[in-house]
Amino acid sequence: MDDLAARDNARHAVQAFYDRYPSAPPVEDLDEVRRKWQDEDRRLADFHLHWPRRPYREDLRVLVAGCGTAQAARHALRRPSAHVIGIDISETSVNHTLALKDKYNLTNLDVYRLPIEQVQELGEVFDLIVCTGVLHHLSDPHSGLCALRMVLDHNGALDLMVYAPYGQAGVYMLQEYCRRLGIGDSRVEIQDMARTLAALPCSHPLARLIGRTADYQSPSGLADALLHPQDQAYTVPQLFELLSTCGLKFGRWVRQARYLPQCSGLHTTPHASRLAKLPSEEQYAALELFRGDMLRHNLVAHLPEQAEEQALSFSGDDWLNTIPLRLPDIVISRNRLPGKAAVLANPSNSDPELTFPVDELELQIFEAIDNRRTIAQIIDFVAAERSRKADAVHGRARLFFEQMWWYDLVGGFCLPLERELAEGANL
Repeated sequence: MDDLAARDNARHAVQAFYDRYPSAPPVEDLDEVRRKWQDEDRRLADFHLHWPRRPYREDLRVLVAGCGTAQAARHALRRPSAHVIGIDISETSVNHTLALKDKYNLTNLDVYRLPIEQVQELGEVFDLIVCTGVLHHLSDPHSGLCALRMVLDHNGALDLMVYAPYGQAGVYMLQEYCRRLGIGDSRVEIQDMARTLAALPCSHPLARLIGRTADYQSPSGLADALLHPQDQAYTVPQLFELLSTCGLKFGRWVRQARYLPQCSGLHTTPHASRLAKLPSEEQYAALELFRGDMLRHNLVAHLPEQAEEQALSFSGDDWLNTIPLRLPDIVISRNRLPGKAAVLANPSNSDPELTFPVDELELQIFEAIDNRRTIAQIIDFVAAERSRKADAVHGRARLFFEQMWWYDLVGGFCLPLERELAEGANL
């Protein structure tokens, strides 16, 4: 069998699998998604996650590649002024998405049954391409990513998620276990598998995931995790190599604190100086090895020339005239550590190590972030509150705002005019 025939067979196997077991359990109610994303602060932060230095826009062209049962509908609700296209090879997933389109009158959403490799047949280019949890299930991920690259606008951004091997070690052990026993994906066999997992030793690498993640709470989730016909994971170096060979360049991690030595206990060890001398990509690879439990990598990529343009900088004084975008779900825990006023945490960074202790001045700066004041205005406001000169606060502010960005406590920085545009879109 030649390579083309083998890839076609693998695609048909994946398509048949997802027709029986959609990648996510179908949902009927997206009211909470619509309510949540009416918040212009959330939309601004999400935009600047993908384009740190580009002016805000509402009218994006969005492709959700491998949209599953609801992801494209969610994006259409999140961005009512955008034109969203969802593609998937599963007829079941497409039909569920079309049902949501009708229910919520999503006139900005189109859905097609189409493989990612054939995306150019749409005859469109996109500002934002979302491909999460899909690429690693393709028979040829390189060809799939190259196809997406061909329909990415010159100024576009790609939101990509793939599996990571070290945190998935227990999953791959059980996948091999299932292969050796010849376990199929019938309903009865999946039910038997669920009962069998109850006997899994607590020392097994998979045991810590069961009950903690949604993958094992439904028949479709269990099948997707352990019985999928096509599955490939990427280390950080492998992922960067994949991006490079497809003509893309890394922009940032969607949640970056886990990859940064300065946000880990490593920064207090004898290895800190060695890590600091490494290029960023090598630091990310080292942190993946040191942590050992990353389940997936979720990143934003651009065309090479745009990745350089979008890099965020805290040098100079331009940052003082930007509005920091405080993420809406940040948790403040007061009086947690001696000598600290509070601990700040992004709930999506579940590792306790990724909390950020702050003193009284830092807490006051953080609480002054209202997503409307510029950093310069925040400095003046806090200085007046503390009866101090602005210069005294300014000296602490630069590093503190950069640290908040490292720890995923602010979603980016926008200009005052962008704030007005986002508010106007809600009128």
